Amino acid sequence: MNSTPRRARTLVTGAAVRVGRAIAIEFAQRGHDVVLAVRTINDDAVASVDLVRRAAAESGHVDAKIELRAADLDDPSAVCGLGATFTGESLDVVVHCASRYESQPLGSIEAEHALSHFRVNALAPLLLTQAVKQQLAKSVLPAGGAVVCFTDMHAEGRMYTGYSSYFASKGALGALVGALAVELAPTIRVNGIAPGVVEFPVRSDPGFQARYIERTPMKRAGTAIEAAKCVAWLALEASFMTGAIVRLDGGRWLQA
Repeated sequence: MNSTPRRARTLVTGAAVRVGRAIAIEFAQRGHDVVLAVRTINDDAVASVDLVRRAAAESGHVDAKIELRAADLDDPSAVCGLGATFTGESLDVVVHCASRYESQPLGSIEAEHALSHFRVNALAPLLLTQAVKQQLAKSVLPAGGAVVCFTDMHAEGRMYTGYSSYFASKGALGALVGALAVELAPTIRVNGIAPGVVEFPVRSDPGFQARYIERTPMKRAGTAIEAAKCVAWLALEASFMTGAIVRLDGGRWLQA
């Protein structure tokens, strides 16, 4: 008697809000079980789980398992603890969406400010991927296990002032995409997305938004849904792509 294949399972960090939540919804709509990794289980996180469950049910996947797991990605021991929760469990896709993005002008940068950016934006993806690599290598997906990291188009050479720690950490993450792609091939593919503005930061200056859009050939910001669909393509369909970083920026890179 043939056994029923298990449902694919995706882990998304930073899944409580914005782009991370949209990614969780996208994979739930595609029939995956989804683990939303959040810093704390609060009202936003619970509301996001409800949205993801509803999206799964409305897409015909009423039995999909949607759950929350909490970990402070600024704490390496908590990251390793999150990874350990998957021991003996299945996992097919990991999306590193969580990010720290804070300004501190050169001349006033404190070591802890910079280190915190590195811990959240680069070290956490490294440690978490390492912790679940055995599960990813056993993926049921046709294209095999997949890891998708969110880097930043500006960290590739379109920097602006006040964010040296952030850009340095995202540059490290970009290098990590290639390093992990080599380490984990051929059973696990690792790719990155380098967005321009997918969603403007909360409380960002309207003048900045207007200037940014003016220098973007598509004349608009991207959307969380567009980012989520790009993640799904890389994770599920781009079967011969690994170590690549795709710019999702509406052409912003082309305008110096």
